[in-house]
Amino acid sequence: MTASPAGTRLDPYLDDSGPLGGYVDGDWVPTHGEPITVEDPATRVELATVRDATPDDVGAAVASARAAYTSAWRDTRPADRAQVLFRIAAVLREHAPGLARLETLDTGKPLRQARSDVATAARYFEFYAGAADKLYGDVIPGEGDYWSYTLREPYGVVGHVTPWNSPISQMCRGVAPCLAVGNTVVVKPSELTPLTSLVAARLFTEAGLPPGACNVIAGRGPTAGAALVRHPDVAHVAFTGSVPTGREILRMAAERIIGANLELGGKSPTIILPDADMATAVQAGAMAVVRNAGQSCFATTRLLVHRSVEAEYAQRLADAVAHLSVGPGLDDPDLGPVASAQQLRKVTDAIESGRREGATVAVGGTRPAGLDGYFITPAVLTGVRNDMAVARQEIFGPVQTVIAFDDLDEAVALANDSPYGLAAGVFTRDIAVAHRVARQLEAGQVQINGYPLGGVETPFGGYKSSGLGREKGLAALEHYTQLKTVIVSNSGGPW
Repeated sequence: MTASPAGTRLDPYLDDSGPLGGYVDGDWVPTHGEPITVEDPATRVELATVRDATPDDVGAAVASARAAYTSAWRDTRPADRAQVLFRIAAVLREHAPGLARLETLDTGKPLRQARSDVATAARYFEFYAGAADKLYGDVIPGEGDYWSYTLREPYGVVGHVTPWNSPISQMCRGVAPCLAVGNTVVVKPSELTPLTSLVAARLFTEAGLPPGACNVIAGRGPTAGAALVRHPDVAHVAFTGSVPTGREILRMAAERIIGANLELGGKSPTIILPDADMATAVQAGAMAVVRNAGQSCFATTRLLVHRSVEAEYAQRLADAVAHLSVGPGLDDPDLGPVASAQQLRKVTDAIESGRREGATVAVGGTRPAGLDGYFITPAVLTGVRNDMAVARQEIFGPVQTVIAFDDLDEAVALANDSPYGLAAGVFTRDIAVAHRVARQLEAGQVQINGYPLGGVETPFGGYKSSGLGREKGLAALEHYTQLKTVIVSNSGGPW
């Protein structure tokens, strides 16, 4: 790794007086654990140093959030909360160029993808600002001399443990609905990509969010993340990441009997029938390796293609992927690097596993010449079977697989034969077939004749090992609130 030149200012938003710690109670604060180097995966140049948050550091962040909840944010009128969220959205848009550049440096993703992520982050705040004063309950007539009504109330402090692939949009996806309904939050971003999350918290305060309502602390999962989930004043947790880590977070939450939103990845299938629009289906297959260099839980990485069109589809897909450009994110190529040396090894190991099990690497899977970072050319594997490791395991990299099927029942069975169930797709001109297949697919989101589709308004979450709860859309408001029922007697009092 190459260190950045001494005295180089990483970004005008960040405190460059020393190792970064957290943004708590409206100010930069030190944390006291081991130093962690943050690097640009495109160049392996050191961007910054953060310190792992200790349990005491986490406790201070939670105490600040709890104080902000009880003294200010919980009792702020929903319409006034909405105005703050609208101002946050405006501030994010105002600072979009700088945030996008920082996101690209931190993650390696192409600049236009980072710009899109910042725009999405702002859109989350706009969407939930519009919903903040529209969270209604129900009135329920009783069978006896009473009636009842329901209220949606905040939990209090919600802990968010966010991933490294899209840090600013993933943070805002959970924080915006939490704030809209009156919760306060403490965010623990990935130690690989903490920078835009720290900056965002500062911008939220500048936009008028009460200090402490959104605190961000840097650190590793087993230390800072675990301390956050275990803290007695954290009333609900949200996590996006791997199944093993999600299982451990759920275990810790269960010990405390608190709720958890878990989005735990996928191996999302797309069924391509003979009558599909071939060009659109090929584009969907290629886009799966473009977004975040394939480092997306949502990516459709099992392409189930009818045998009658498999050869044509595989050739057109390989041609499309072969023409994708790879390079540093600031150069705005089609793909940037993967996030780390560890992730690069995981991707190359997966491709080699596919070869050993009999798949053919039709294109890609090599290290591009002249690039020092964690780059690999996007790969298409053909002749894949659904029992191969490349079809069973989430690779989280630019690796696409093509699996042949002979009839629709087999395709649905193959699609559902997975421990995951985050998303799925189907391409066909027969809309009746498309809707029938959508009902049969075991996935939290199904997309028809396009992939990816949807936006901040479309609920998102998985079946099976892909997780619990829902993010995005109005459904997220239900998962970040608790339901209270009030039952009222119709009979008069003794007076």
